[in-house]
Amino acid sequence: MKITAQEEYGLRCILQLAREEADGPEGSTLLVRDIAEREGLSVAYVEKLLWTLGRSGIVESVRGPKGGYRLTRSCNEISLGEVMRVLGGIPSEEEICSQFTGNQETCVHHEGCGLKPVWASITDFVHSVFDKVPISALLNGTIDVKFVQITSKSNNSPAPSAPAQAVTRS
Repeated sequence: MKITAQEEYGLRCILQLAREEADGPEGSTLLVRDIAEREGLSVAYVEKLLWTLGRSGIVESVRGPKGGYRLTRSCNEISLGEVMRVLGGIPSEEEICSQFTGNQETCVHHEGCGLKPVWASITDFVHSVFDKVPISALLNGTIDVKFVQITSKSNNSPAPSAPAQAVTRS
């Protein structure tokens, strides 16, 4: 799984806003320059990230003397998956397959691909884990990663490896 700079830095900006929500008075906002300084990013890049997140409705800009940016909903109501999809997200099996077509316009295995179900299962699994993680869990460290067993559909025997599943602790 590849995480882009936009996803990493965008999540870090969201976490700054979530901290402000948790620590400050109701309706607290943060200035772009404060987020940029705290995260070691340029003001222009933070503005771009917040603009993208604002278009999706996750953050909003507030004008006036107490202006800045804030989350539009509680950080308990915003999932890691929602933020990741806005910032770029995990590619679907179609996107993965369309990247590797060799010298062809489409992959020679497009119709009968043995890998496509694997890519679909992995991307579905990652999306489901991300969707279960609220931003608030990232703030307060309540993520508990457990290993789960995956079985093969053909014979119900354990697969060779087991991916991680995130669970939030109360």
